[in-house]
Amino acid sequence: MPTTLERLQQLFVARFDYNIEKLTVTTTLEKLGLDSLDMVDFLFDIESEFNIKIPDREFKVTTIQDMVDALDRFISEQYSEQSVGSSRNN
Repeated sequence: MPTTLERLQQLFVARFDYNIEKLTVTTTLEKLGLDSLDMVDFLFDIESEFNIKIPDREFKVTTIQDMVDALDRFISEQYSEQSVGSSRNN
């Protein structure tokens, strides 16, 4: 199963046609030249790919690693919320 980083890299390549070798954990979003509209569109791609909801005001990232860390946190939090909700329904 691909890691969060690998899935994120694939999304970057698909949306922005970047060379995957240039998308390392230390790559900054500024270096990639993403504007605010690019980021909004990309956040929709991320939400769809990872089946999560990203709280807009909490998604302050600078590097690819920041993005991976935030996504892993959101996935973990939302997965545990879904598990608690489904166990209450049983």
